[in-house]
Amino acid sequence: MSPSFSFQTRHALSLMIVTAAGLFGLTTSNSICAEDRVLQKSDQQSWFKGNMHTHSLWSDGDDYPEMIADWYQQHDYNFLVFTDHNILHSDKRWIDVEKNKGGFVAFNKLVKRFGKENVPVRNKDGRQQTKLQTFDETFVQFAKPGSYILIQGEEISDRFQNKPIHMCATNTSELLPPMHGDSVYDVMQNNINAAISRRERSGEKTIVHLNHPNFGYGVTAEQLMKVQGENFFEIFNGHPSVNDAGDATHASTERMWDIINSFRLAELQLPLMYGLATDDGHEYHKTKRGKGAQPGRGWVMVLANKLDPDALVDSLEAGQFYSSSGVTLAKIESTNSTLTVQIEPTEGAIYTIDFIGTNKGFDTKSEPMSKDEVKAKELTRKYSPAVGKTLKSVNGTTATYEFTGNELYVRAVVTSSLKHANPSVNGQVQKAWVQPVMPSRE
Repeated sequence: MSPSFSFQTRHALSLMIVTAAGLFGLTTSNSICAEDRVLQKSDQQSWFKGNMHTHSLWSDGDDYPEMIADWYQQHDYNFLVFTDHNILHSDKRWIDVEKNKGGFVAFNKLVKRFGKENVPVRNKDGRQQTKLQTFDETFVQFAKPGSYILIQGEEISDRFQNKPIHMCATNTSELLPPMHGDSVYDVMQNNINAAISRRERSGEKTIVHLNHPNFGYGVTAEQLMKVQGENFFEIFNGHPSVNDAGDATHASTERMWDIINSFRLAELQLPLMYGLATDDGHEYHKTKRGKGAQPGRGWVMVLANKLDPDALVDSLEAGQFYSSSGVTLAKIESTNSTLTVQIEPTEGAIYTIDFIGTNKGFDTKSEPMSKDEVKAKELTRKYSPAVGKTLKSVNGTTATYEFTGNELYVRAVVTSSLKHANPSVNGQVQKAWVQPVMPSRE
């Protein structure tokens, strides 16, 4: 049985693309073709390290926003996006010092770090309370021009039936409430449409990405590939419960990435989907490795001409970034004929650079992952090995792939022999993910 879309479905999707393009100024070709471009630090551009998925005591994190901002600054990040569930850090909020996720452990660390005189406290109904900092207060305290900034965001936490559907909005000063829908796809599309509409109205450069599709195995590749205006999702999430690797019946997020891009380009005429690495930090007080959703596990490296939200969004949307869980890249160069990756090596590490892609005319047939028809609809289907196959593998710190002209897209993944410093799952090694490019269509 083939997943190829019916004429009616393709026609409906084409109409949606035209409608979206007319209403929201979308394009179906945003920088998807390879061009002569070098992603490398220069006098005009710098690499900026950032985390785009962060939780605090404003929702279900266990630490105060100023403590979290301080942690990322002390660990050489350049930007941090606060993305608490369905809330912005904007109103006046007092919380019980003891009866919150961080409790006295978090409060005592806060007082020790910033001083008792700088931590507001009050007694109400016999309970000790402290005030959470707003985003603006935290920004003023930590922002350093050209070095470190904070960005207001939100995790739009929605669902369809028992399927969690979470999407992070980066760079928004206005709350984006969950829009709901009649299917998993519908929920994603409705939330994206609302975000795009607000961006067009406000002029604020907000981008939205799908979080952890394998959390609760809520989203399949087939559902995500059809969404208009959603060009980012998490291929690596540092939370230990999001199932990035999948299992015997569920595709990994990397496998989903290749399925999504193969069909978006070959059948749906949609832009490439880019892959993000994030922390999804919730726990900041664990001392034992591998426990909890801790900070510092996954990040993006964005090449931009300056450190501000709009410039970062522009670079992300142009694919001028890579994602990492420990590997640092010195240069990514794409031309009409080649894709080159150069690593900034760590002493003692051995690197493998794999170029992965799908060729034109690939076998689009697939099989359900379960004989149970109801269950099968909730699983990403099984596709040919021709989808997302390894085109070339090189051991070393530099590698080049020469396009044959037959590829729909090519991406690269760099794997280090070094273990992750604080893994979310056993055996995790350091990696970097280079965003996919398309050979020029002449």
